Amino acid sequence: MNQRKYFGTDGIRGMVGQWPISADFMLRLGRAVGSVLAREGKDRPLVLIGKDTRISGYMFESALESGLVAAGADVGLLGPMPTPAVAFLTRSMRASAGIVISASHNPYHDNGIKFFSAGGEKLSDEVELAIEREVDADFATVASERLGRATRISDAVARYAEFCKATVAEDFSLRGLKLVLDCAHGATYQVAPKVFAELGAEVIAIGDKPDGFNINRESGSTHPQALKQAVLAHGADLGIAFDGDGDRLVLVDRHGVLADGDDILYVLALSWHARGLLEGPVVGTLMSNYGLQLALAELDVSLIRANVGDRYVMQQLRQHGGVLGGETSGHILCLDRATTGDGIVAALAVLEALALSGQDLATARRGLKKLPQVMLNVRAIGAREALVSSEVQQSLAEVEQTLRGRGRVVLRASGTEPLVRVTIEAADAAEVQQLAEKLAGIVKSVAERS
Repeated sequence: MNQRKYFGTDGIRGMVGQWPISADFMLRLGRAVGSVLAREGKDRPLVLIGKDTRISGYMFESALESGLVAAGADVGLLGPMPTPAVAFLTRSMRASAGIVISASHNPYHDNGIKFFSAGGEKLSDEVELAIEREVDADFATVASERLGRATRISDAVARYAEFCKATVAEDFSLRGLKLVLDCAHGATYQVAPKVFAELGAEVIAIGDKPDGFNINRESGSTHPQALKQAVLAHGADLGIAFDGDGDRLVLVDRHGVLADGDDILYVLALSWHARGLLEGPVVGTLMSNYGLQLALAELDVSLIRANVGDRYVMQQLRQHGGVLGGETSGHILCLDRATTGDGIVAALAVLEALALSGQDLATARRGLKKLPQVMLNVRAIGAREALVSSEVQQSLAEVEQTLRGRGRVVLRASGTEPLVRVTIEAADAAEVQQLAEKLAGIVKSVAERS
């Protein structure tokens, strides 16, 4: 990752108008992608472009299209589509690559670019580095007879909707259920209500009127209060909130209580384990609640922790032969159904699990007892370097010994700021707070002395 100039852990992201989230860079990026694909031996590669509902998506779509065509690549324009839909369509349409224009759960003035390989998975490090090198090369256009063409894929929504419905049993039905869907004024606003309604549910959609500026604004998975209120107001059986690009979700039960990614992983693991469908370990992250680990252990299911980021969860699932993983934030990977995190697919998996058990969400997750968690941020010059000091390491070891077998501690440095996050979990909330403050104080003290 340290070799990268433009790519982060999940594509390229930043504020619109500031390099590299600018029209001129996107033109160069499009040409670079087309050139790299051509060098891989793909004759007239097909690249699909999808986007969320940010107003800047039009500008970047046009720039990427021009760059790709200049490199001799054909382009399929999908319009507003969830990120996982682009992954699916890239694979099903035998495209060479897929591009998503989105900044996920960020506000409208941010944007970004994500890529998928021909197999509908994130690009390898080698391909991303090759693209970066090509971006910085001289801009060159292929001969006129080799220029690519751009077409609009008019049935993209219908194709993806059918895929989502095919991830559950043919006789699965949502008839009799009232669902509230919060689409975050984002990429799921067309397809999510369609999928759940066609499966028989009574759908009440909110956050489904994007205007280019309101994506994720007081709505969606990062702002679930609107969903809670709507579920209670309509007497709904369940609420589902997606983020702006549709690759994560949170749920709200009929009592208005939030269920995050840890809850979703537990409900799915419980159901799949009982049905003999759970392969390998469940993969969470460093932020997954210790209570999830304990609850899965009671099922004789192990929890492996990856670094924060769905690409790292994916790596661990592949390495250990797992099919279920995700983040507390709501990125859920069901690799028996999709190649990437997919909010709609994960929501259908939960609804299927609930239907088979005859339980509602509140009942199904009763076996998960989350432990109190405290996370403190230590912001100071030298905070990252303080982590390796003997004083901090000794204090960390003491806390780990204190919590051994009944809690956990995580010291994690930010990758972009002079910031260290101290996270502690245990059954005693007062003890957790005390230990977190003590450890954070030691990190800060060492940082300020260095």
